[in-house]
Amino acid sequence: MRFPIKTLSGALALALSLVASAAEFSTSVPMRHGGATTFYIQATIGDLDVEDFMVDTGSGYMTINEISLAELQQHDQALYQRDLLGVLANGSEMRVPLYRLSQVVIGNCLLKNVDAAVFPGNTRQILGLNALKRAGAFTFTFDPPQLELSDCPQPDLLATAAEIIGAAPVVE
Repeated sequence: MRFPIKTLSGALALALSLVASAAEFSTSVPMRHGGATTFYIQATIGDLDVEDFMVDTGSGYMTINEISLAELQQHDQALYQRDLLGVLANGSEMRVPLYRLSQVVIGNCLLKNVDAAVFPGNTRQILGLNALKRAGAFTFTFDPPQLELSDCPQPDLLATAAEIIGAAPVVE
């Protein structure tokens, strides 16, 4: 059966407009004050449960701990990239492995293929600049404490666009 090209192009235009709208949407992620000058957000890496991540604009990379890495590896959601020589806040250096995570969800912001340094043991996990940059421009507010992200692909809108494209008739 043949369908007019207008049907397919109309469906594609609608799907693309949904994706474009998602890119312009600003995502607000509540932060929890952790004392002193630390703030935490909740995020999900791969298929793991929601976890706390310290927001650290002084950290070049997102960091996860070995426990999270082991769980991600069980589900093929972390791929080794290389080793990094990291400089810690106290000035000391540490060689750590860098892994590519299949996905990170911050609020309603879906980031695919995010690199994360892996620190030993059950150390605090950090949302660093490499992940924040992937979410486009961001602002950090104190009253109320929240992280505002722009240019975030939204999982629900991307799924809707994929359904529309998948449901569109194919022109032969």
